[in-house]
Amino acid sequence: MKGILGRKIGMTSVFAKNGTLIPVTVIEVEPNIVSQIKTKEKDGYEAIQLAAFNKREKLANKPEQGHLKKANTTPKRFLREIRGVDVSNYSLGCEVKADIFAEGEMVDVTGTSKGKGFQGVIKRWNQSRGPMGHGSQYHRGVGSLGTLLPMRVIPGKKMPGHMGSEQVTIQNLEIVQIDLNNNVILVKGNVPGPKKSLVLIKTAVKNADKVNEKVELITYVDETEEVVTTEEVTETVAEETNEESSQDETVAE
Repeated sequence: MKGILGRKIGMTSVFAKNGTLIPVTVIEVEPNIVSQIKTKEKDGYEAIQLAAFNKREKLANKPEQGHLKKANTTPKRFLREIRGVDVSNYSLGCEVKADIFAEGEMVDVTGTSKGKGFQGVIKRWNQSRGPMGHGSQYHRGVGSLGTLLPMRVIPGKKMPGHMGSEQVTIQNLEIVQIDLNNNVILVKGNVPGPKKSLVLIKTAVKNADKVNEKVELITYVDETEEVVTTEEVTETVAEETNEESSQDETVAE
């Protein structure tokens, strides 16, 4: 198990060289700092704590500053634990970069879904509406709340309420490209959460050993044409004629 913290930037599409259009989510992944290492002897379980994305020092309280000074780093905005890792491969204060994963590797991405406020059962639970005629008197209601007995609402009944803004994990997403120069990971498909929200990328639980073939993407490079002036052309022609004349003289000698 391995993982890294990132920030969702948005979605776009990339083209493979075989002509396939791939929808991807762009995730900004700055180098994470290992701010704490937990062991079985001291904490009862093994885990590492990752810290990512700098913030101003005045926004961090004294305990937070002291905690991160142990890792010799500045205050961070997000701190999260990852369990199931081999703690012997990490040291306090070391960096975890995007190249911890490989292109074609399968990952699980966890984020907080978009909040949609108070919603009814049709939008929240995808229930069907009632007849829309004028005499129906029932259109988008909850419906039956249970049987006659036991004269109460059974626990687990799907009701109107707060929708979204909860932790969601999408499994088995493929890493299409890793850009270390821009600290970006392209993940195939959609990722939960709004833009600029925190996401956690971890090794896929169900397909940890699966690695797909690397996809070669089309890159667009600006080609600049060199403009040659007439003066440069005349100079090059004169140099060539001088070289030819000098060669003829040496041959004649």
